This record gives sequence, structure tokens and C-alpha cells, in this order.
Amino acid sequence: MAVRSATIAYEDRVEPRDETLHRTRLIVASGEPRMVTIVNVSPNGFMARSDEAFAPGDAVTVTLPMAGSFTAEVRWALGGRIGCKLAQEVAPALYQFVLAAMR
Repeated sequence: MAVRSATIAYEDRVEPRDETLHRTRLIVASGEPRMVTIVNVSPNGFMARSDEAFAPGDAVTVTLPMAGSFTAEVRWALGGRIGCKLAQEVAPALYQFVLAAMR
């Protein structure tokens, strides 16, 4: 059942994502950093690959180049990939610069 829910959350996103290849750290609730590679991003979220375990509902903090730190929630985790929703949208005026820095 959990796999089905993760798949539905992934497929239900309404915003297109831009491809990236950006290595960064996510800070989990305990303050521990975990390395990930963000492979796509939008103003409201991102998908990342990680060797670390994450679970839906985990709170993380990500620092995006040019825009700073954002709190996000892991919405799904499947096969070494996670989908995260940002708590606050990246400002439209900054998004193009964030994307350029991540590519």
C-alpha cells in the first residue's frame, strides 16, 4: 500500500519540473546532514536521489543556490528517490537564477 501512495503522490503533482544535477545536503529534523542529488526542481518542490533513508512526512531543510534555505516535507520515498514539497515557494523573480545555478 505505501508504494501505491508514493506513486500517486508523485504522479499527482501539477507543476512541471526542470531537470538539474545538483549535489547538496538536506538537514533532517535531528540536525543531521544527508547528501542528496537534486535531479529536478520547480518553484514548489524537488526530486532527489539519495543513498540515505527518508520517509514520507520527514521534515528537511534544503539550501538552494541564490535563494537560501527552505523547509520542505518529504511527500514520497521510493527506490532511492524522494519527492519533496517546499513549505514556501521560490520567488518567481529568483527561480530562473536558482535553476541556472543548479544546472
